[in-house]
Amino acid sequence: MPKTPPRDAAQQSAQQYFRKAELQPETVAKKLQKKERVASAANTARLRELRLAKEAAEKQANEAAGIDPAKKRKSARAVKSVVRMSY
Repeated sequence: MPKTPPRDAAQQSAQQYFRKAELQPETVAKKLQKKERVASAANTARLRELRLAKEAAEKQANEAAGIDPAKKRKSARAVKSVVRMSY
């Protein structure tokens, strides 16, 4: 079954378009993705710094109050009982 000329032309045109797009170093979408990655990494670093600072402050407060973190009491929600059902 021979290929029809319009389809061949469209296929060749599409292939040329994608080859040309692959050869371009930075497309708009790639630039946007790179910008978002950089912003996300910066936000993650900022949040990590805040978390570490909070943990250090809590540790200092606990040490000043004489609370041992290993001896903290578990809350009622943290302790779950196992319910076994038999049928």
